[in-house]
Amino acid sequence: MDAQGRKVIVCDNGTGYIKCGYCTSNFPDFVFPCMVGRPLIRSRAKVNNIEVQDIMVCDEAQKVRQMLDINYPVENGIVTNWEDMKHIYTYLFGPKKMNIEPDKAKILLTEAPLNPIKNRAKMLEVMLDGFGFHECSLAYQAILTLYAQGILTGVVVDIGDGVTHVCPVIDGFCLQNSIARLNIAGRDITRYLIRLLLLRGYVFNQTADFDTVQQIKEKLCYVAHDLDQERHLALDTTVLVESYTLPDGRTIKLSGERFEAPEVLFRPSLLGMEVSGVAEQVFKVINSAPMDDRRKLYKQIVLSGGTTMYPGFGTRLERELEKLYEERVLKGQTDKSAKNVICIEAPPRRKNMVFLGGAVYANLVKDTPSQWISRRDYQEQGIERCVQRLNQICPR
Repeated sequence: MDAQGRKVIVCDNGTGYIKCGYCTSNFPDFVFPCMVGRPLIRSRAKVNNIEVQDIMVCDEAQKVRQMLDINYPVENGIVTNWEDMKHIYTYLFGPKKMNIEPDKAKILLTEAPLNPIKNRAKMLEVMLDGFGFHECSLAYQAILTLYAQGILTGVVVDIGDGVTHVCPVIDGFCLQNSIARLNIAGRDITRYLIRLLLLRGYVFNQTADFDTVQQIKEKLCYVAHDLDQERHLALDTTVLVESYTLPDGRTIKLSGERFEAPEVLFRPSLLGMEVSGVAEQVFKVINSAPMDDRRKLYKQIVLSGGTTMYPGFGTRLERELEKLYEERVLKGQTDKSAKNVICIEAPPRRKNMVFLGGAVYANLVKDTPSQWISRRDYQEQGIERCVQRLNQICPR
């Protein structure tokens, strides 16, 4: 709570999951899939004793998703459907979950890079006018990740469910012109795994079985350190074969699919996309930063987001960056090496890094009025002035 006894809430809106809790929490108090579902067929059907409603959200929608037309209101880190997003917020703040009185609370929201200005205005309208929060503020996800790590300068490689961002931060300020975005993330890996399993003879529905394949991915997939070597092992031996028991009791076996699915992060061409992979994106971002800051950025590359949790991801990224550095910076000089230049930080709690940094930041500024937009400000000064102030709090 702040000095006036108001609850301070941190809300991280991700493409795949929404993570919310109080600024005193070490982990999010509530983590839900960020989805809204409507019945495919109008009926009062029940699934596992859960009645299908006209609108179902988050974990309730996930339990009966085979009966629903699912919509994701956040795409590539940006809210694209505010009406559905309001349904999620109503569920989250209401009696079923947080059970808070917004007029006796303040909320810190996180923002993905390259978020349109109009979304800031809509966010203030929804939080201050729609839900009636006493105060509202905003912070960049990349900067919050570094706060959670206890540093102010570094490159944040944030890979969630819907988008990959590579953000350079210098002394707590994001270099907006150097940010890279790759529209490949966890959801694309799941879809690609469905395709790979289909080639093996296992048929999964893109909608109804999505959660099952996602669980297979999270349990069995990893990033290959040496792709050619792993492919030889998968082709010539059975050492990579793992079994997985499906909810209906059937057992399936995976081998090369375990590392081929996450490989799309490094080779988007597997998805038919003519863009650079994550290692190339990181290298370009660092080399677009001011010359004096590059060495420090190479030393502090911080991983964030659930899709960076694959075993082997950090070491593979480091290996590919070292190769790029030796080829393009050292240009084949044999007397020098990239070994001591590049350092990847992979915090164990990186799945929740943005929320953790948000909790740190909210605790620091909870009693600093200049870092918040109040409902009174919104009513008296109008939306344009409030957005201008928000741009000063969280500079673009």
